[in-house]
Amino acid sequence: MYNMSLPWWAYALMGAGLVIFIAMIAISVRRHHGVKRSLFATPYTLWMIVFTVIPCILVAYYAFTDANGAFTLENFLNFWDSNYAKNQLYASMGEAASAYIMRGTVNVDTLVYSLWMAFLCTVICLLLGYPAALFMADRNMKIGSTIVILFIIPMWMNFLLRTIAWMSLLEDQGLINKLLRWLGFDGVRLMYNSGAVLLGMVYNFLPFMVFPVYTSLSKLDPKLGEAAQDLGCNEWRTFTKVTAPLSLPGVISGITMVFMPSVTTFFIPRILGGGNTMMFGDLIESKFLTEGNWNVGSALSLIMMVLILISLGVLRKFDPEGEGGGIA
Repeated sequence: MYNMSLPWWAYALMGAGLVIFIAMIAISVRRHHGVKRSLFATPYTLWMIVFTVIPCILVAYYAFTDANGAFTLENFLNFWDSNYAKNQLYASMGEAASAYIMRGTVNVDTLVYSLWMAFLCTVICLLLGYPAALFMADRNMKIGSTIVILFIIPMWMNFLLRTIAWMSLLEDQGLINKLLRWLGFDGVRLMYNSGAVLLGMVYNFLPFMVFPVYTSLSKLDPKLGEAAQDLGCNEWRTFTKVTAPLSLPGVISGITMVFMPSVTTFFIPRILGGGNTMMFGDLIESKFLTEGNWNVGSALSLIMMVLILISLGVLRKFDPEGEGGGIA
């Protein structure tokens, strides 16, 4: 049985951090004889400390310790070899059981699958989102603002409800299969496969690609395009030489906002994949909630955080000024 309670120092750290935080506010107010404008950011700072910094410290603590709190690297060996614990048992039984020792690749394969699905989702969102953003940002289009609202409205609905709603469309007795049968065709299996998972990911994360690109495009000075055309560029060359390069910060921001949640998602594969597909987020959740193994779960989470930081570092090279657009 794994120890699922927080260590004593975690509570002490949270208490000490809160006391220091309050003391710093009091000192600042007294030193400046009133409330400085920067103090209005204190709720956000406190939120970041309690719900970001301290959880990251706890994840690192559990990743490098065993169930008894002793330092170990076996949690990371469990990532490389999903049969590590079982193989250790076989090794202790002598040569007779050595034939059963076999490296498990479930964890590594799940990570590779998750990265591949996130890559496909990001590429599809970019291919669909960029033309949509370009259309919405066109100043000659009178319905551009209306389309923006149409993209925003589904985001007002709960993420879980939006995903579950696809079940009524994709299941065997769903609306799509009923329509196909009504037209005289055989029903098709649309649920519980990678295609359904990818569809759900694209649907949920597409707005996070559209809005940053739209923001970058809407900020472009139209005189730049006019100048390029005056110099002899046709519409395609104007797009490739002026519009696309200047919208790159928004594209990088959109890629970041789509790829990161895609690679860690776990609810969409569970609902639309029906257990036939497992992504890295599902694997981490199962370690924490099903197996109760916080140590291995934390190690997997730490590996994912490192990969995300590396991805952010690479993407940052293309947007060093951090000019990527956000939701307008």
